[in-house]
Amino acid sequence: MIVTAYVIAGLVAVGIIYVGLSYLLAPEKTAAGFGLATIPTGTTAFFQIKGVRDIGTGLVAGVAMLAGPHVLGWILLAEAFIPLGDMLIILRHQGNRVIAFSVHGATAAVMIVATLLLELA
Repeated sequence: MIVTAYVIAGLVAVGIIYVGLSYLLAPEKTAAGFGLATIPTGTTAFFQIKGVRDIGTGLVAGVAMLAGPHVLGWILLAEAFIPLGDMLIILRHQGNRVIAFSVHGATAAVMIVATLLLELA
């Protein structure tokens, strides 16, 4: 169970770092897949901020993996707030419901499941 939870946590960390790098390297293309009905145009500063935030989130999860399963579990639970919040923002602004639930909602759910696996270990 602990190995499965660490694999999930590692995939979440690497995945969100990849997303962050995508926002830095191809911001407008990446933003189109976020799920919002309208995408800010004219500046990439917002997307760069999101990219840095996502990379930081992945690094925190990666470092927490070194601290042990219980610390990692609590960090993942706290970080699950981010994709959950993203999902709610997309829904509130009449964005793409499929992306809101299948990307952001599913990410939050996977993080919560990993937390449960880590805490039960």
